[in-house]
This record gives sequence, C-alpha cells and structure tokens, in this order.
Amino acid sequence: MATSSPLPQLDGGTFITDGGMETTLIFREGLELPEFAAFVLLDDEDGLASLRSYYAAYVAIAKRHGVGIVLDAPTWRANPDWGERLGYSAEALADVNRRGVALLEEVRSAAGVDVVISGCIGPRGDGYVVADAMSPDEAQAYHSAQVSTFAGTSADLVSALTLNYAGEATGIARAAVAAGIPSVISFTVETDGRLPSGQELRDAVAEVDEATDAAPAYYMVNCAHPTHFENVLAEGGLERIRGLRANASSKSHAELDEAEDLDQGDPDDLAARYRALKPLLPGLNVVGGCCGTDERHIESICAAFAR
Repeated sequence: MATSSPLPQLDGGTFITDGGMETTLIFREGLELPEFAAFVLLDDEDGLASLRSYYAAYVAIAKRHGVGIVLDAPTWRANPDWGERLGYSAEALADVNRRGVALLEEVRSAAGVDVVISGCIGPRGDGYVVADAMSPDEAQAYHSAQVSTFAGTSADLVSALTLNYAGEATGIARAAVAAGIPSVISFTVETDGRLPSGQELRDAVAEVDEATDAAPAYYMVNCAHPTHFENVLAEGGLERIRGLRANASSKSHAELDEAEDLDQGDPDDLAARYRALKPLLPGLNVVGGCCGTDERHIESICAAFAR
C-alpha cells in the first residue's frame, strides 16, 4: 500500500519519464484507442504486450544513462466520465486502475533501475478546453475514487496530467492528502504561457499551494512546447516546478487538434530547449515528453541532462 514516504526524485537525481503514450500507440503502432484511452489495452493479452514493449523501451534508456524513471500507469482516461463513455462501471474502473499499477509492478521487478510508479490521473473533461469547471470540493469528490484506488496499491504517487484550471488541481491534491498518497500536479498551457483558463501559470501554482498547504510534492508542465512557456519561466517565481513533459510540436492546441498527421518535431532541438530551461528551474530533474514524443526524444533529453 502507498505511503507518504519521501519520493526518490525529490533528492535531486535525474529521472526521466516516458513520452507521448497515446500518440505513439496510435500513430506509430497503429492501435485503436477509443476516446484516447490507453487503459483499454489492459483488457487483453495483445494490449498488455504492447504496453510492456512500450515501457521497456524507456526503462532501457534509463539503464543506458544510469538514471531513474517515473512511469505512469496507462490510466489518464480512467475516470468516471470517460469510463462511462467506454462502458466501464465504477467497479470495472477501479479494477483497471489497479491492473495498471500491477503492470508497472511487473516492469519494476525486472527493470534493474530505480522505478517510481505513478497512478496517472487526467482531467475530467478535455485537457485543452475548460468546460463545466468544478469547484475544488466538487473536483475532490469527483477524483477521490481513482485517487483512493491508487492509494490502495503499490503506486508511489498520483500524477495529475494536462490540467487546465486550478480548481480541479486543488481538488485532486486534496483527494491525495485524504487518501494518504503523494501527488504531483501538471498544468498545460497555451502558446502565451497561460493555462487554457486564462490564469497565469505562477498564479495557478500559488493558488493550489495556498489551498492545500503546499500538498503537491511538486509541479510539472506538460502537453505544451518549451517555446510556449519559456518566457514565463524567465520571469521567475516557479521554483516548485521540477518536471517537464513537453510536446514535440510547437503548434498550438487548436492546431494539433486539427492536424491529421503527427508532428514529431526535432528530438535534438527539444533536448537543447530543455537544457536551456535548467537555469530557470533549479529543481528541474524529472524530464520526459508528451504528445508526439517517443524514445528518440527521451533519449536526447536524457543524454542532455545526464551529462
């Protein structure tokens, strides 16, 4: 069962994450992920084999470079609203969340590197659009079932990715406190560096910290290109951010939604941009990717940080 013991990535060593799970599995592997939900792959042996192969590639990168790795369960969409669309009951969702962590236990047992298991949580709605925003209390009630399920497994933490307004982030962080499991909050931003809600990134972080007594272990930015938020980081005041999972593409969210082909960007350029952000984020040590990134991008990023 998860506890509130310190997370190894808080000690300052380099940890990588995986890349863009869903975009890799859809565009490169040709898999069907209804509603962008990777958790459906946990339901059959072929899907499990695809996930094992996916994770193994990133564990191999960590081993080559002598760094740790934070692996997210394939559960970003495994919450009540998305689960209902896909025909999963509350009991079935709890089971699939547990099986997502169990798969990562299997990966960790054979990894030979420091693996941190994260129960991945996604937004209730679209990560790019704020609609029907919840209050912190509503968000806590909504996400508490998934958070509590993860707290009853060997997950080391819960990571809430692609959040677009502070109220939902606050609710998730409070749910994690109630369940006794560390949390990480990751916001996404538009090309102007603001959350899709229009709030400044630093104000969102400050709002969640104030509302939760700084309960999140740390913050991240994901599903945006470094060119979208580097100017915001240069202004300072974001020392609580220690993780980045950027998109390969510098296109806006709207442009990515309309694109028919995957923009894979330039892995070396992305790595160089990460490296350039390091002086702006002294605590930055958890680095990976989001949409459009794969092993090539993470290899380049890892090499840049492991030097």
